[in-house]
Amino acid sequence: MTIETILVLNAGSSSIKFQLFKGEESVLSGQIDGLGASAWVKGKSAEGKTIMDRALSTEEAQNHNTALQVILALLKEFDTELEVDAIGHRVVHGSSKYSAPVLVTDEVAAELETFNPLAPLHNPHNLAGIAGAKAAFPGKPNVACFDTAFHRTQDFKNEAYAIPTKYYDEGIRRYGMHGQSFHYIAEELHNVAPEVADGKVVVAHLGNGASMCAIENGKSVTTTMGFTPVDGLAMGTRSGLIDPGVIFYLMEEKGMSVKEVANLLNKESGMKGLSGISQDMRDLEESDSPEAKRALDYYDNRIKRELGALVAVMGGLDAIVFTGGIGENSSLTRAGVCKGLEFLGVEIDEEANKARAKEAITISKPSSKVKVMAIPTNEEAMIARQTRVICEA
Repeated sequence: MTIETILVLNAGSSSIKFQLFKGEESVLSGQIDGLGASAWVKGKSAEGKTIMDRALSTEEAQNHNTALQVILALLKEFDTELEVDAIGHRVVHGSSKYSAPVLVTDEVAAELETFNPLAPLHNPHNLAGIAGAKAAFPGKPNVACFDTAFHRTQDFKNEAYAIPTKYYDEGIRRYGMHGQSFHYIAEELHNVAPEVADGKVVVAHLGNGASMCAIENGKSVTTTMGFTPVDGLAMGTRSGLIDPGVIFYLMEEKGMSVKEVANLLNKESGMKGLSGISQDMRDLEESDSPEAKRALDYYDNRIKRELGALVAVMGGLDAIVFTGGIGENSSLTRAGVCKGLEFLGVEIDEEANKARAKEAITISKPSSKVKVMAIPTNEEAMIARQTRVICEA
C-alpha cells in the first residue's frame, strides 16, 4: 500500500494541532484551541497563506469529533480534490508494551484505554482524536505513535525504581516522554552533524513541558522524566523532581487531597510557582524582578544538574543539542546552562548563541571539544514518517 498524503493529529484536552504531509513535505498546518468553550481554528499553507482563521460555532466546538469536521472542511478548502491516505496520532503513553508505532484496530484502541491512568492529562484526549479521525475518515488507517516508545531501549538499571520488583513487573517504571522529539533530533543529526550522530549526545527538549535524554548510537540510554511527565526538570507549571516526603507532608500536615496535590504539582508549580509571575519564559526573561531572576537561575541549574547525571551514565559527551520552544529560541537559557561547563570541554560562541534557531545552528566554538547545537524539532514530521512505515509494511 503506497501512502502519499498523511494527516498528523496531536489532540490535547481542549485543542487539536494538525499538519498535512505530502511525501516528506508539510503542506498545511494549524490548530484548534478552546474546545468546549470559545474555540478558534487557524490553518495556513507551507507558503504562509491563511486558509482558515475563524471562531467555531457552539456546535462545532462541542468535542473532538465535531472539531475534526472543521479540520476536514479546512482540508477541502485547501485542496478540493484532497484524499487523505492515513492519519498519524501522537499518543503520549504506550506503557511497557509498545516500543514502536502501531496500527490502531478496535482491539488496540481498547487496550490503549487501559493506559489512561499512566497519563490521565494526555492519553484520553489522544484517544478522542483517534475516535474522531475514524469517524471523519472512515476506512483510512490510523497509526498511534507513542512519546514513550523511543525510551524502551533503556535497560533495567535506568528504568526501574528501587521498590519491590513486583511493581516494576506491574508497569511502575521510568517511561520517559518527548520521544517523538528525541527520535527526530537523533535522525536529524545524521544530516546536520554526522560526526556526532552516532556518539554520546544529550538532547534538551525545553518547552512548557521539558525533559532531557542521553542518546548513544541513536538510542535512548536514560531520560529525566519518569513514570509520569511531572518528573525531572522544572517546567512551565510542573514541579519536576520532588522528594516524595513533601507530598506526604502536604497531605498529612496541610490536609491536602490527592487531587489538590496533583493540581499543585502539575498546574501551580514550576516556573509559574517559583516566580509568582508567569509560566512563560519570555515574560520572565523580560522581567526585572528578583523573583524572575531567581526562577531563571533555578531553571538553568536543574538542567545543568541533570546534564551531569546523563553524561555520567553514558561515560562521556560528544554533543549537546537544545530543542523545543525554549531550547530553540532562548539564547539566555542556552548560555545559562552552558556557563561553567568548560571542564567538560564546552566552549560557547556568544555571537552564534544569540541567533534564533530557525534551522540547525552550531553555538559552540570550533575549538570546543563538545559540539553544542540548537536544532528545531519536528514531532509531526517524525509521526508522519512512522505512519508511512507502518502503513506501507
